[in-house]
Amino acid sequence: MLKKISAYLKVLISYSCGLLSLLLLAIQVNATTMAQLPSWQHQQMEGVPSLRGSAIINDSLWVTGSNNSVFVSQDGGHSWHNKSVPHSIVTDFRDIELFDKNTAIVMGVGNGKQSMLFKTTDGGDNWQLLYQNTAEQGFFDSIAFWDKSTGLLMGDPVDGYYVVKKTEDGGKTWRRIARNKLPKLLEKEAAFAASGNTLIVGKNGQAWLTTGGFLASVYQSNDYGETWQRSTVPLLDTTQTAGGYGLGLNHQQQPFVVGGDYQQRPSRYANMATFVDGQWQKVNTGDRGLRTAFSCQGVICITTGKTNNDISYNGGKSWQMLKHTTTTEDKGFYTLASDNFRFLFAGANGQVAILDFRSK
Repeated sequence: MLKKISAYLKVLISYSCGLLSLLLLAIQVNATTMAQLPSWQHQQMEGVPSLRGSAIINDSLWVTGSNNSVFVSQDGGHSWHNKSVPHSIVTDFRDIELFDKNTAIVMGVGNGKQSMLFKTTDGGDNWQLLYQNTAEQGFFDSIAFWDKSTGLLMGDPVDGYYVVKKTEDGGKTWRRIARNKLPKLLEKEAAFAASGNTLIVGKNGQAWLTTGGFLASVYQSNDYGETWQRSTVPLLDTTQTAGGYGLGLNHQQQPFVVGGDYQQRPSRYANMATFVDGQWQKVNTGDRGLRTAFSCQGVICITTGKTNNDISYNGGKSWQMLKHTTTTEDKGFYTLASDNFRFLFAGANGQVAILDFRSK
């Protein structure tokens, strides 16, 4: 009997030591991650525009915004150049699709002809009008591309249903997805062109778009935008200006939606949900106000809104506030993009910031 008890105790001690080792390893990993948090790099663009579009590929960084503004850095954010679009119509470029360091499409928002697309193939030195809205009630919200040829455009409802258009020739021509391929428009439903993340695409023809207005929703397509299904998501949905504002994917292609209410930016409410186990579930972020953009590199995920930022070190499972060393009143941004473990932020008053997690 004593031998059996002794053997049992040895197994129990070994098991306990193993758990302790795992706990210590987790603490060490978290401490190391926090110790390696890079310093913020700040810039302010001339003319202090409101910046709501962002894109990054390697060392090519682009931000876009009000008054036809486009600013480009080709050296990782060290120097920036004004590549704004000269045009008689003044618009607000709230989304951008970057294909390579020289080729980009920017999307202007506004009623009627203010909603338009411009394209450059020489790094922003020259721009051509690619596509312009002709519907009086039309208002572009977001664009997203799977490759240089195939992409989607989302706009506010015209003729009683959302405008979702598809191109297969790089934006030269667009075909509207038929009414019967989209869910019926809900009463008071609205979309928010807040950050260039209202519409996103993923692998194998997947696409998502988000809406709000007394009910937060995510529409999903699995066939390159040809048909769509809608799901209700657990975000703040108590006002006309509440709901989903932006979307993003983690390293496992798991979709996340962020949002809130721009008229209640700093209030506490549900501001993130993710699709897991076949349904949309609330994510515990600390509920620190409106979040409009979401981006991941590896297991590092960041979400931002005008008042503050949050960070996750495990692919979006748990979150903590990402402190921002700035003297400005607002600690966060409108838009966010990332590539190769470098995160690009842009927001109000021409503010641009970079967090670079790459090993030096």
